[in-house]
Amino acid sequence: MLSKINFFLKNYLGFTRRESRGFVFVLPVLFVLYGVPVVYDSIIEKQNAQYYKEYLLALDSLDLEGAGWLQFHSMKDSILKSGTQDSVKKVFTYKSPKSPVLNKLSFSDADSVVLQIVPGIGQTMAGRIVKFRENLGGLHQKEQLLEVYGMMPEVMDRVYEYFEFSPGISKKIKINELDVTELAKHPYINYGTAKVIIAFREQHGRYSSAEDLLKIKIFNEEWLQRLRPYLEF
Repeated sequence: MLSKINFFLKNYLGFTRRESRGFVFVLPVLFVLYGVPVVYDSIIEKQNAQYYKEYLLALDSLDLEGAGWLQFHSMKDSILKSGTQDSVKKVFTYKSPKSPVLNKLSFSDADSVVLQIVPGIGQTMAGRIVKFRENLGGLHQKEQLLEVYGMMPEVMDRVYEYFEFSPGISKKIKINELDVTELAKHPYINYGTAKVIIAFREQHGRYSSAEDLLKIKIFNEEWLQRLRPYLEF
């Protein structure tokens, strides 16, 4: 048998005698490597099917009444009809009838890609949130998220269902050092406001407290309260 294989490889595929021997040696190994995943998947599928049956038996033993009973048996019948391995795995993911606990991520560390796991947050909105958070220097109140253009209260609530909010300001405004361009990058300070702040500083000297800004007649207490947590003197 081996001589016939060697003859075929030599005459039809151009293998040398040494190459033919090597190929004959490797061929059984390839068959084994191919067969192992197939056998493994078969074993796992049988185990999942068994676990699935045990899962359904456990759920059948629960005292479900009314709408809960109807909802469970409707789901059960639907899955039984489909009979697919994916359905088995999907149900078996929940090994107990308790509701799964969602592990929240840190909102402060979430980038624009991660934020898109929230229903209603697309690529554009996620980018706006990250830009606003970075330019602001961090959020110290949850409600500041509503200041992002296009953000709705119900979407904000969903964001905090997925992400853990920890108030914190990572970057402050060095109001006695920054120039107009740098000041105007902050969401609470537009370019015109920045020019006024710089002009007053140049005329009257350094600011010593947040209240010094109220000496500028165009500013009010409401605006200052929003800006105050971000000021550094």
